[in-house]
Amino acid sequence: MVEDLRPRLAPMPVEHGYLEFARPILRDGLEALRQKGVTKVLAIPAMLFAAGHAKNDIPSVLNTYTAETGLPIDYGRELGVDRLMVSAAGSRVQECLNAAEHDVPLAETLLVVVGRGSSDPDANSNVAKVTRLLVEGFGFGWGETVYSGVTFPLVEPGLRHAVKLGFRRVVVVPYFLFSGVLVSRIRQHTELVAADHPEVEFLSAGYLGDHTLVVDTFKERVNEVLRGDTAMNCSLCKYRAQVLGFEQDVGRAQESHHHHVEGLAESCTLCERECTGACQPEGITISHDHSHPSDHSHDHHHPLYPHADHPLGPTTLKRYNDITKD
Repeated sequence: MVEDLRPRLAPMPVEHGYLEFARPILRDGLEALRQKGVTKVLAIPAMLFAAGHAKNDIPSVLNTYTAETGLPIDYGRELGVDRLMVSAAGSRVQECLNAAEHDVPLAETLLVVVGRGSSDPDANSNVAKVTRLLVEGFGFGWGETVYSGVTFPLVEPGLRHAVKLGFRRVVVVPYFLFSGVLVSRIRQHTELVAADHPEVEFLSAGYLGDHTLVVDTFKERVNEVLRGDTAMNCSLCKYRAQVLGFEQDVGRAQESHHHHVEGLAESCTLCERECTGACQPEGITISHDHSHPSDHSHDHHHPLYPHADHPLGPTTLKRYNDITKD
């Protein structure tokens, strides 16, 4: 995707970095730009929605780098609910429908959009908005929103509820930028439910990837920073406002919780299980397995998600992990 973006922003140099799990890390990308002699950096979060990563972790890394080097960094906004992003998702849905073997009316088809899932209700609600835009755009009979982790409903329990609506076909759309363990898990959970409901046709759409409209959205975010009109939604930000049920998060310190997994790419069984304790990654959109030192306590100071024990939430993954072990 970065390679596709470079010619659209030329002659401005473009580098990239990962917050966690993969290399180059953010600092490497920033250092590469500094070595090229840039005097100012425009940083765009490669996040679909603004949750803990976009609001806390990335700004913390950028601010630390500026404090150490003196290089000024202007921070843009996430991709967000955007006409181009919705159209890109719509393109993936249409590709899926075009490849289907049978002709089923849209009115008899249920669309299920899968978001990453976060402990930030603002980010979770934005996934639901994308679902509604797609449902109305196509004219599907119904739409549901489920999540791959942290919040509820998760994919498997959400799909088991959805099939009770009686639709002939279910189209499952992973609203993710790229592939990884979470997209694979979505497909595996979908297959589990499909096996129990042979009377329903399940279709799996592709993730967003480097769709040209996604790249166009990144370019728009850069132009917003250049124009000075970057604006995030602060009215529903749980760190700034008294959001119902999350009042305890107002004023929480802006700090990164992922320094210990910068550049690491091995598997961490505990975090793959979406543990409901202190280790709860927020809003992950670039997903890879991650590892921790064996003596690491997993105490990253993440606020506990108030609905971690919801019967349709992270606790349901315990059953899935037991199945995959067997």
